[in-house]
Amino acid sequence: MNLRNCSRCGKMFNYVAGPPICDACKKALEDDFQKVKQYVQDNPNASLKQIAEDNEVKLNQIKEWIREERLMFSKDSPIQLTCESCGAPIQTGRLCQNCKGKMANNLTDAFRKEAPKIQMPAKKDDKGGMRFLRP
Repeated sequence: MNLRNCSRCGKMFNYVAGPPICDACKKALEDDFQKVKQYVQDNPNASLKQIAEDNEVKLNQIKEWIREERLMFSKDSPIQLTCESCGAPIQTGRLCQNCKGKMANNLTDAFRKEAPKIQMPAKKDDKGGMRFLRP
């Protein structure tokens, strides 16, 4: 049994996997997310600060949901996100589609196994034989 303290409320809980948050806090966090998601749909021109204040949710939590690609904003939204790699405008996440593709290709290339090289048997010389020394 793996007991940990919840990172939000401090209560002890049985940790299985994922973020170290108790079930009650997970439910509260999911309720906050649904509230923010509905607010963004109803108010597409709201700023991040306004969304956080009106829903009583921390700004960092909203940014985390955006990075996790749980929240997405329309193209005409005042919230402008940029790709962390190239700086291109994006609607959600950390990277644009182009940079995601490049990163995926780099990872596949890194883990791709090279085809085994066929080695030709070494050519034997008449000179390279075994030699014995006589006393």
